[in-house]
Amino acid sequence: MTALNGRSAHIYKICSRTLWNAAEAAGRFEGAPVDLADGYIHFSTAMQVAETAAKHFKGQGDLVLVAIDPAVLDPTALRWEPSRGGHLFPHLYAALPLAAVAWVQPLPLDADGAHRFPELA
Repeated sequence: MTALNGRSAHIYKICSRTLWNAAEAAGRFEGAPVDLADGYIHFSTAMQVAETAAKHFKGQGDLVLVAIDPAVLDPTALRWEPSRGGHLFPHLYAALPLAAVAWVQPLPLDADGAHRFPELA
């Protein structure tokens, strides 16, 4: 995996397995309830995703981690905007086409309730 403008080649979405299964059936991901309320799909970089999980998904099971190739997305719809602590987070102002998905993996919980992430670049 190569870097994209100093960022990892993938961006990541955490969502429930049920919501992701519905997206696969529909052929695109419209967003989780928070995304729909905010008007864009929230993503995280490899360096941000564990903090995102701890802050917004603490103790939640039956989640998946979705890796997205931002090069496949409409560049006018993907914006890097300040959020937590002024860090730039990727936001998609469109539905996520499944063609942009590199992989989907379960995001299991450890015994202490923290999520176990695969190695991310």
